[in-house]
This record gives sequence, structure tokens and C-alpha cells, in this order.
Amino acid sequence: MPTTRVLHLSDLHYGAGEDAAIERGAPILIERFAPELVIASGDLSHRGREDQLARASRFLHALDRPVLAVPGNHDIPHAFPARFTRTFREFERQWQTTEPTFSSPSLYVIGLNSVRAWRHQSGGIRDVQLKRAEERLREAVDGSFRIVVLHHHLIGAPWRSRKRPVARRNRVLASLVDAGADLILAGHIHQAAVSERREFEIFTGAERSVVVAIAPGLGQPRPKRQGEARGVHIYEIDDALLRVETYVWRDDEWALTAERQFPRGTVPLESQPA
Repeated sequence: MPTTRVLHLSDLHYGAGEDAAIERGAPILIERFAPELVIASGDLSHRGREDQLARASRFLHALDRPVLAVPGNHDIPHAFPARFTRTFREFERQWQTTEPTFSSPSLYVIGLNSVRAWRHQSGGIRDVQLKRAEERLREAVDGSFRIVVLHHHLIGAPWRSRKRPVARRNRVLASLVDAGADLILAGHIHQAAVSERREFEIFTGAERSVVVAIAPGLGQPRPKRQGEARGVHIYEIDDALLRVETYVWRDDEWALTAERQFPRGTVPLESQPA
């Protein structure tokens, strides 16, 4: 298949005071890479308010690309009792669903809602969601690249470990891998992290490549906090490889800071000659 590009944004935090920087940066990437799809993996707003979610929605739709968005823990009301009585009302007003699907000849992408109203930071995926994810992924066109998106991370970055990953991480990850996911995306920790299953599982020769990636935050609600990057991921997908490029925002331009490539299927990359 021809090269397909996906732009992965996360943690915009609209309403935290950094909206102008977000609006300057993202359109540059659309023009440069012409992605088929934009993925927004949660925390589109800072406090889950109607105006914040509406502004984030307008911005993302103005990128003139299909957008798949899932909620983050900041996309629900901050105050009681609204946090429990109308948890996802405003998010669904803008996006219709908390578990969307995008399908094309080259991509099949599903969103999972990992936000739980009684947990401020950590999230969870229920067994019924995992079962439904398996059913949804089976609907993908043969040969399409299967992506699963949630907000809460499944792997951690080395700089900070205070935020807990999604509950029952091992079960969630194993279930999504068994269901056929090729790439599992999240955000939440405002730091980039990328890993391939054969980097943390014993390799026996039959394992299918699955990559887990966490995008750095696009918003920067706490500019003085150490260990929170501002950046995005670009994924380039073809028949043989998945390439992951990490870009960080530097004043008024994007800088490529990391690039990795992973084989599709069961065959590892060939070693390079000395």
C-alpha cells in the first residue's frame, strides 16, 4: 500500500492559557505531512467545560482532516455532582461518542474510553470494552493497519513515574494484542514513549509486531513543571514498516527529536552491516 500518515496529538488542555501556541503549531504539521487522519488521545480541555471542549473541537475540525478523539480525565466536569451525573455529556455533544471508529482501505482505528469519574488520574478498561474491541477489530478490512486509542498510558516514560498506567495494564495490553492491534496509542503523561512488544517479551519467532506509543502533550498547562514535553507523533505506515517520528515545539517551529522504525508482521528488522 502507499505510505499512510497519521498525526497523533494528545493533552491539548484547551482553557489552560496555552491555546494560541497550539493553534500556531498543529496546522504546520498538516501542511507538511498531509496525514490521512488526526488522532486526539484525550485531555482536549483543561476542566471539561462546555466552552473549552467546544473550542478544542473547532480547532481540531478546522485542520480539515478526519479526527478521531477520545476523552481524557480532564474532559469531564471537575466539580461534584456534575462529574458523576453528566460525566460525558459535553464531550459527546462535540464528538457524539466516547468510543469512535475510523475506517479506510489502509487504516482501521478504534477508540476506547479509559476515563472513570471516581478516579482523578488513573483510568480503566472493562472486560466488556475489551470484548467489544476484539469484535470491532475483526471488522477491519484485510491488510489494513489496526490502531487502538485510549487516554491512559500502557507504558511509562523514564522521566517521571507518578501517574499510574491504566488499571490491569497487563490484561488490557495482552487482550488488545490478541485482538489484532498493530499500534496502541495513548497520552496522559505529557511525555513521549515508544516500545515494540519484542523489546519487552521473550522472542520465539512467531510474535507479530505490535507497537505501543505515548504522545507528548501538545498543550502545556503547567509550564514550570519539569518533565512535561510539548510535542506530537507522526506515524508513517507502509506494507513493510511503521515509522514513528517525535517532533517537539521549539519557540515557533517543529524540531524532529527522534525517529524509530518497526517491521510489520513477524520478521524483525535486518541488522545493518558494520
